[in-house]
Amino acid sequence: MSEEKPAKTPSDDTPQENGESAPDAGAQMGAEAAAAVNEDPSILEGDEGGKDALEAELAETKDRLLRLAAELENTRRRAEREKQDAARYGAASFARDVLSVADNLRRAIDAVPEEERANASAIIEGVEMTERALHSAFERHGIKPIAPEPGDKFDANFHEAMFEIPNTGLPNGAIVQVVETGYMIGDRLLRAARVGLAKGEAGGNGGGAGGKVDTTV
Repeated sequence: MSEEKPAKTPSDDTPQENGESAPDAGAQMGAEAAAAVNEDPSILEGDEGGKDALEAELAETKDRLLRLAAELENTRRRAEREKQDAARYGAASFARDVLSVADNLRRAIDAVPEEERANASAIIEGVEMTERALHSAFERHGIKPIAPEPGDKFDANFHEAMFEIPNTGLPNGAIVQVVETGYMIGDRLLRAARVGLAKGEAGGNGGGAGGKVDTTV
């Protein structure tokens, strides 16, 4: 008996259909692809319309992010400013109520006649110590007095005119008397200083024409 040879599979044949080898077929496909690219370069570059739309969307997203970051920064700064204001001015309402205590302490001291001060020196000293302690507490909380001197110019931002006094020899509108000390808290007015002003008489020493008070700052 002669031995039967096994049947050949297509993979055992080196030659391919149409007489082409495998490397030659790959080269042909590459050549066809190159020809297609040369004929239409947009195949590699992609869709220009889609690219432009993507760039526009990225630019819009970037703009929204920048706006959001700016808004967050403004919110943070506003919150920090409100926090500082609360710490600086939070005691304003309470301090305004306590000002009457300071006023009454000063009135009590000024009410003692000069001839009786020697006999009441211990009491006066105690009241003055209380007044100093109160003013020290004011200072620790940023509260400072507004205490103009006679002859100072009236400033409507810090002073409140209560009355006018004629024939003082001072310029018209100058401060003659301080009725109540004013106070500032930080850079805000807590209470204006209440003052009496010089009233000028026409032709007088302190005269301003018509007796008009000068309230310019």
